[in-house]
Amino acid sequence: MERRKFLRAGALGVAATALASPAIAQGIRQWKMVTAWPKNLPGPGVAAQSMADRITTLSGGRIEVKLYAAGELVPGRGVFDAVSEGTAELYHAVPAYWGSKSKGILLFGSQPFGLRADEQFGWLYHGGGQALYDEMYGRFGIKPFLCGNSGPQWGGWFRTEINSAEDLKGLKFRTTGLASEMAAKLGMAVQAMSGPAMFQALQTGALDAGEFIGPWTDSALGYYQVAKNYYWPGVGEPSSAEEIGVNSAAYADLPDDLQQVVSLAAESLYIPVWTEYTTKHALSLKALVAEKGVQVKMFPEEVISAMGKAAGEVIDDLRQDDDELVRRITESFVAYRDSVGGYMTYADNGQMNARARIMGY
Repeated sequence: MERRKFLRAGALGVAATALASPAIAQGIRQWKMVTAWPKNLPGPGVAAQSMADRITTLSGGRIEVKLYAAGELVPGRGVFDAVSEGTAELYHAVPAYWGSKSKGILLFGSQPFGLRADEQFGWLYHGGGQALYDEMYGRFGIKPFLCGNSGPQWGGWFRTEINSAEDLKGLKFRTTGLASEMAAKLGMAVQAMSGPAMFQALQTGALDAGEFIGPWTDSALGYYQVAKNYYWPGVGEPSSAEEIGVNSAAYADLPDDLQQVVSLAAESLYIPVWTEYTTKHALSLKALVAEKGVQVKMFPEEVISAMGKAAGEVIDDLRQDDDELVRRITESFVAYRDSVGGYMTYADNGQMNARARIMGY
């Protein structure tokens, strides 16, 4: 979809289904979901609408969720505070946006040279991560759930070619989360902004480069029009988890079965969202190369090594954080990463390396 068509379509919105007054009188809850995304943005905007629809459907209409895209009720980066303060009942966003609240939050979304999408889910559900996730967000009156993952993100769109780690120094670069901490240690001038704003900044030269998600979403936002060099691997975010955050009081007010509805709605979307990204990223990348003249390039080994060193320093900083909870989250993450990572040498990594040798991919 061309960028101008997407932006025009996104401005139309979606009308919510009206409830009859007798149904409201029977105790149906009407919840507002605020999101960090333009409405129906391929990838996260689509996933957010799926999340709203799934809660409504699985609850049998006892919770009716109306989605408000970024800027409709609150700004995209204001959704965390809106739910914390009770302006809305829940939000859809990514943990990578909340580093100003606590650096520990960032580990629940993505980590440089960290967990893949399946490993991230495994850490929370089988490695003790969810209890720490609840404890951290509980400080802000929010009950969090992972509800999707974009899979491996890309290194980014660059206006000029990158040949060495020295080329990164002073580069004005858009990224988020712990990837921004890694980039800053490499001497990059990191800037935080929305995906649509990144296009304008690349177009005007306010940015030299930037990463958002991957081929499917990035195509819709038109980055290929202003930066043709598309770099991989996106070691800053080997995966990026999407989340919903529910106002703690609103969640506690639900009967047990509806609490289970919210929990299972989020859990049941994780794999469908992740696999949709993977499927459509693959198709979009082919189109970017064949139809848009995009140059797919791998970061030089020197650059990847420099990123690895910087990523290690980021984790070391977190292990020494003044906040005891941040230190516990970091140690839990590192223990799970090292345990599962060691196994993956023989399991998934072994299979993928064998396939690459025989099939070429």
